[in-house]
Amino acid sequence: MAERTFRYNEIASAIRGDISSGLLSAESLLPSEADLSATHDASRVTVRRALDLLRDEGLITSQRGVGWFVAGPAVRQTLDALDTFEQQLHDEGRHSERRILDFGFVAPPERVGAVLPGDDVLQVSRLNLADGEPFAAVHVWCRSDVGGALSREDVGSSTFLDLLADRLGQASQTIGAVAADPTLAALLDVPEGSPLLRIWRVTLDTADLPLLVSEHHYPAHRTEFHVTLSSASSTGTEGLRLLQGGGPAATGDPRRAS
Repeated sequence: MAERTFRYNEIASAIRGDISSGLLSAESLLPSEADLSATHDASRVTVRRALDLLRDEGLITSQRGVGWFVAGPAVRQTLDALDTFEQQLHDEGRHSERRILDFGFVAPPERVGAVLPGDDVLQVSRLNLADGEPFAAVHVWCRSDVGGALSREDVGSSTFLDLLADRLGQASQTIGAVAADPTLAALLDVPEGSPLLRIWRVTLDTADLPLLVSEHHYPAHRTEFHVTLSSASSTGTEGLRLLQGGGPAATGDPRRAS
């Protein structure tokens, strides 16, 4: 019991030191769990606990069937303007990829139906990758009168922002935190229960009518959001609020900016 309580902290500290000193560089492969166990004269259980601790800190990540890696730099997104993470990755010289998982017209989920009119909406589900790692699980719902002109190939090769550029107006979004359920954990290659950042976004058209609703889930250890704040004397809507009822789904009208 003493080993499990204290040794994993020592092992984590040693690996942490190797990362901070540059001995282990970003995205490099760590020694196997068996090798770490032999190096530190500790059980595999203790080594795994040390690795889990470092993953929770965002310092390392794992890939099934390959092993443990030093985490690359967090993907940084701005909240100042309506933009795509693909464009921001491109600006940073990083590679992005999108995989369409589902495309079709469906009856809108209750919360989406409260925003978008009609009996059906175009639903697109996709997985976004940054430098080969799952970065975002995204669901987008598009108003049917507009979505009817889009194909699976369209949304697979271009963003909604590009496809509907002449139709889009303002957008509002709410950011919260959730735990990864089994489906999201498998998609994002993280342990079940891992912290995720969740964005709920409503985008209006140029006539100020809701056009798109989207829900984005990001692994917390791979994501960093940036916003420029105005001076304290400037007017504007309050951006932070306490929730009642347990989460974003209970926050009322999703069209309100937050």
